Amino acid sequence: MAGPVAASPADRGPPGTGGAGERSVGPVSFRRRLLDGLAAEIADDSYRSATVAGIVRRAQTSRRTFYEHFADRDECFVALMAETTGEMVRYVSGAVDETAPWPDQVRTAVEAWFAYAEAEPAIVVSWIRDVPALGDKARQLQRMQLEGFVTLAQGLERQAERRGAGPPVPRESVIILLGGLRELVATTVEDDGSLDAVVESAVHAAVSLLTPR
Repeated sequence: MAGPVAASPADRGPPGTGGAGERSVGPVSFRRRLLDGLAAEIADDSYRSATVAGIVRRAQTSRRTFYEHFADRDECFVALMAETTGEMVRYVSGAVDETAPWPDQVRTAVEAWFAYAEAEPAIVVSWIRDVPALGDKARQLQRMQLEGFVTLAQGLERQAERRGAGPPVPRESVIILLGGLRELVATTVEDDGSLDAVVESAVHAAVSLLTPR
């Protein structure tokens, strides 16, 4: 995807830790602070209520600095969501033991995704609910997330196939699963439920969908 580059784990740290406090002063740190400012706005209320004034206040910088980095609030949001997507895919991928049996890999991937969502619920729900409303501005971003998870699932599949331990994963199945899990995460968080309480159902659905009969 052309556009914002997702932050490395060194930049962001594990889910829920933030990580902007020890960066050197300069253009990168201002951009980081602005992204963290928007993330704080979303966590405090929602993206719909976030304002440029609120972002720069939280980032302890100015409107002029904001507009040096982003054309508008939506562009800042797309950059934050692109970063979140890259971080989430890396987090899930890093959690999976590629030598484990195929069903265990699927379980670990789902559990890792839900753990990430549990640590960053407002950001994850905003991704699911607010990104589609951006229309064309977010189309490439949506494809980025989709392709990230398809690539992850197919990469694990290739590892399993080399050991004769896993079936092929149809791209369509990954897409269906991704949509279902995203909605499960969003509705659970919005209803103040616990993702731990639904993870078993999610794992069962994932293994059933990704394993041919």
